[in-house]
Amino acid sequence: MLLSAFIEWREASLDRLNGIFAFAVWNVREESLFLARDRVGVKPLFYSLPREGTFLFGSELKSILAHPLVSPRVGRDGLAEVFAIGPARTPGHGVFEQIRELKPGSWMRVDRGGLTVRTYWRLESREHPDDETATAARVRELLRDAVERQLVSDVPIGMLLSGGLDSSALTALAADHFRRSGLGAVPTFSIDYVGNDRHFRATAFQPASDAPWVRRMADHLGTDHRNFEIDTPELVDALTDAVTARDLPGMADVDSSLLLFCREIRKHVTVALSGEAADEIFGGYPWFHRRDLVEAGTFPWSVSLPVRTAILSEEAKRWIDPEGYVRQRYEEALAEVPLLPGETGERARLRQIAWLNLTRWMPTLLDRKDRMSMAVGLEVRVPYCDHHLIEYVWNVPWEMKNAGGREKGLLRLALKDVLPEDVLQRKKSPFPKTHNPAYTDALKKRLLDVLADDGGPLVPFINREKIIGLFRAGGGAMDAPWFGQLMGGPQLMAWLIQLDHWFRTYRVSVTSG
Repeated sequence: MLLSAFIEWREASLDRLNGIFAFAVWNVREESLFLARDRVGVKPLFYSLPREGTFLFGSELKSILAHPLVSPRVGRDGLAEVFAIGPARTPGHGVFEQIRELKPGSWMRVDRGGLTVRTYWRLESREHPDDETATAARVRELLRDAVERQLVSDVPIGMLLSGGLDSSALTALAADHFRRSGLGAVPTFSIDYVGNDRHFRATAFQPASDAPWVRRMADHLGTDHRNFEIDTPELVDALTDAVTARDLPGMADVDSSLLLFCREIRKHVTVALSGEAADEIFGGYPWFHRRDLVEAGTFPWSVSLPVRTAILSEEAKRWIDPEGYVRQRYEEALAEVPLLPGETGERARLRQIAWLNLTRWMPTLLDRKDRMSMAVGLEVRVPYCDHHLIEYVWNVPWEMKNAGGREKGLLRLALKDVLPEDVLQRKKSPFPKTHNPAYTDALKKRLLDVLADDGGPLVPFINREKIIGLFRAGGGAMDAPWFGQLMGGPQLMAWLIQLDHWFRTYRVSVTSG
């Protein structure tokens, strides 16, 4: 069907597609290659031109690095992506010197005349025509349509369920569709960690454990539910597997736990729906609501850059210039924002925050979900990324998105009578992580082994004494998130372990040019 559409309409076929994709079509007659990527970049697509007359492309960095003409070299910008921007990544940047990324919503043509890249989809800002009631109804309609279309599958399909607003909404809509279609109980899956029933500590970013809410929704909807518990040793061991899946250092145990979770899900279904992107679209994150984060003047999920740069060596800081690099990338992102004419003040700033989330933060989570799931042969679909829904909500005024003074207030309005009231009003809690002190102890031991290697590839870039002192003292300020909402002290240790593994396994070489 995709090929037929392309033959009929060429690049105009992209306007008719709805879903997640990255594909290439070779035209034998014209000797041209056409490549395209879905609108929000759920599916990855990298490319390289290592020499004249050679063009390489693939869905993974490792597929291009496998070619003898491509070396795993990184320069200043690549290191800055890893140490200062990471685990996020600048759109289009492949980290390795010879690799680039086709940006979301873009197509590319390669032929004897060279390389042409065009954007076929971008968000446009315009006045929102609907009142609150009509807007909530439209959101509900669009979300239901996205879920029902993405439930179409010729293989077993299920739902990731955390008991939060986003996944509970998708599961409720899916359960209703299953009932009406005579498909029985919808399979649902959740994750927890051995010991979290004893060790969970509520924080401003993670206010409540998911476990009782998962049970609440699974019982309420009558789903065919399975819960998986991850233990500390397998979580630590999977840190390096997650690097192999992503081809880059990632979100530490947030990645490795998802990899293990997807591995278990794949034993039961081949396709699953997940609740990513609702917070970016509807304004659910703390950095939409906390004045200090809204006005931070940098990427609001990474305001603790000084904490990160403190563990770098003086030589690395001078060469990479992490503060300057982040400032440059941040200003580039703001320059892209399609502000509404005449829009100023708080409305304009919150549109900027929304843009940063959709184009810089959301891709980090989508990349994580796609890499960890596809590494075990599980296809994960994300209904909140439906472009019709994104286009509509993009222009909804902030006061309406924040209806009732609540994060994702508009989504809550749209889901009235879909979810139980207590679940509907539940405060946001991100992807769960382990709170078991055994995990921190295991990481300390492994990290100290890494740091003890005087010839280790990570050593030139870090301040070993600073790191050792920090964690022997208990972590101190690192208990607070230094990236996103979940990456505190233990995740910094895990990230450094991932960095060391990446340098060694991918045989990364650093160029000074």
